Amino acid sequence: MADALKQATGLDFEVSVPTSYAATIEEMCASPANTMGFIPGLGYVLASERCGVDVAFKAVRYGHSVYWAQIIVPRDSGYTQLSDLDGKTWAYPDTASTSGYMVPTLMFNEADVTPGEKLETGGHGATVLAVYRGDADFGTTYFSPPLMPDGNWEVGMSPDIPDDLVSSCAPTEDGKKLMCGDWRVLDARASVRTDAPDVIQKVKIMMISPSIPNDTLSFGPKFPKDVRKQIEDALVAFSKTDAWDESIGNQDFYGWTGIEPAKDSEYDNLRKIVALVGYTPGG
Repeated sequence: MADALKQATGLDFEVSVPTSYAATIEEMCASPANTMGFIPGLGYVLASERCGVDVAFKAVRYGHSVYWAQIIVPRDSGYTQLSDLDGKTWAYPDTASTSGYMVPTLMFNEADVTPGEKLETGGHGATVLAVYRGDADFGTTYFSPPLMPDGNWEVGMSPDIPDDLVSSCAPTEDGKKLMCGDWRVLDARASVRTDAPDVIQKVKIMMISPSIPNDTLSFGPKFPKDVRKQIEDALVAFSKTDAWDESIGNQDFYGWTGIEPAKDSEYDNLRKIVALVGYTPGG
């Protein structure tokens, strides 16, 4: 990361990798004049509230600067709407997951739906497997749109693979992708393609949530404006080069295929969620 940032800006950076939201927030607030951070939306909201950390950019992945939560159910369940889930067993990654728990909690609250038994699985893939194996009636995980052979997925389109392709879904021979014909699955179900190669045949997406802003690049509240502008301009230019694809854009690294300017107001829904669930970092 330090090399990538220096290549982009010509400046020297000291890189640290905090182990939690709490540690990230503490570090940015303790050094408000010389810290910047690649932090998720939830972390940004908490840091902004704590000491005024300010967002500059949000990540773009496969053409989208937002992501979504998805509600997954057994394909043969007959569940089609939130009210169908009232009293049903809910599998989710953990209570600190934005897409896996917090956003769905807001959706259920607004729809006056109360799930029954709760099953904390520890991860998005484990949540998919809980639904796949029948341990839960439904699950909530992150959603990333499928890659389509023609055109790009857009809001309003079905989030799932077309019905006539479901039977064809399977991992590629090298096991690196989950394909349905020429469609590539990128949501949480793809993460269990080895353990459950027929996951698409068994588990469907019932619905997705309103959009959630992607991860941020944010600055400490007293970061020098001139240096910040230099960094921002350099990163925009760097994001259009091959070197970006080999560093920050690499799928084994950050996986940011691009960046877009972000506004603080885009994170207001996350603030509502934090207030609803009473989340605090480290607790």
